[in-house]
Amino acid sequence: MRCTTMETDVLNDKAVAEAETESASKCIEAPRSLQELGIRTGLVQNLALKILYLQGELLLVNLAEHMRLSLGIVSDVFDHLRKEQLCEVKGMIGGVHRVTTTALGNARAHELLGLSHYAGPVPVSLDDYTRQVRAQSIRGLSFHTSDLEKAFGHLVLQPAILTQLGTSVFSGRSTLLYGPSGVGKTVVAETIAGMYRDYVWIPYALEVGNQIITIFDSNLHDATPERLENHSDKRWVRCRRPRIFTGGELKLDMLDLQFNPVGKYHVAPLQLKANNGILVIDDFGRQQTRPEDLLNRWLVPLEHDIDFLNLAGGGRFICPFDVFAVFVTNLDPDRFADEAFLRRIHSKTKLNYATSLEFHEIFRRVCAEAELTYDAAVVDELVAFLEKSGRPLRPCDPGEIVQQVRWAAGYEGKPPCLDSPSVLQACRNYIFSA
Repeated sequence: MRCTTMETDVLNDKAVAEAETESASKCIEAPRSLQELGIRTGLVQNLALKILYLQGELLLVNLAEHMRLSLGIVSDVFDHLRKEQLCEVKGMIGGVHRVTTTALGNARAHELLGLSHYAGPVPVSLDDYTRQVRAQSIRGLSFHTSDLEKAFGHLVLQPAILTQLGTSVFSGRSTLLYGPSGVGKTVVAETIAGMYRDYVWIPYALEVGNQIITIFDSNLHDATPERLENHSDKRWVRCRRPRIFTGGELKLDMLDLQFNPVGKYHVAPLQLKANNGILVIDDFGRQQTRPEDLLNRWLVPLEHDIDFLNLAGGGRFICPFDVFAVFVTNLDPDRFADEAFLRRIHSKTKLNYATSLEFHEIFRRVCAEAELTYDAAVVDELVAFLEKSGRPLRPCDPGEIVQQVRWAAGYEGKPPCLDSPSVLQACRNYIFSA
């Protein structure tokens, strides 16, 4: 699956600092008691027992680290387990108890693991999760003209297109990038994703209906290495605002909770992992699932900012949908989307082929980056050749052609040069009809 976090360095440190939302920069205060956790005390106790059983022996402070709770709360949990004769003290190190499970505790832990293998950090409640998602929403972050000009400075875009993109980014809701192949839609989507450099809080796991759903994904979420304050809730991870990409591999069931039949817990779908961030659906319309089915699945989330998810054991719940969804396609939107869906996509931007002037400017920039001397006359010959052959001026072509020139020069053992013979040979290699 091609889901990756994308980061483009398009804002300087000062702009990054200014972009951080106040809610995300503050630590979430750690709960001071079992009651303040917002979830069943029994679940916390069962989780502690499973961790102890799997680890063998632990200092209470290490058990607290595993559970991401304060030592005080974990001590209360251990006192209860000890009273129930499920745990016992094996000794002391530095004034801290070294504890383990009893025979009765081992039997109980084995039963619990049969119900769920989850033995990670204590989950947060759905209510706490919903409040935090709303507090650090991606909607309406303060991006303005100067931010867009800085972010997209490496691309050649018409002012009207930049204004459309800026309006879409400011809204933080949903957008459709469409147009023919090779006009830079994916690059534009990556650039939009790279603009989000501030931080949000993502929980390790969520508890709903006595079921556990894992959310934090180290493959998708970019956690900050900074040490958190002692008073912060360690059940939450401070991460860069999510930037998740998916493409032709997207299937309908990937938008639902994934139940792990071995571990017997749920894994959050893509849109839940992307909450408070951007989710780019590239090559939309080319998935194995029918586009109509995928579009129907998105209707309620895009319009009402909520999503409905089903638990494997039965039950349905509502969770927040705070995702800037970017649909990227080279298909005609009217071919795969009806008016009801297109109405729910708040912004639509068509990217087109380059004009002759734009093609020259792209070539000039590509040559500068490749340390080649830009020759306008050679590019004029190429434009004439492409127009004569009926091939439109694709913004991707200059980079591909210069790369071909460099490869050919390297093969022949000579310095690369943007001259007519080299460009013609590059076209033969790169363009089938050349």
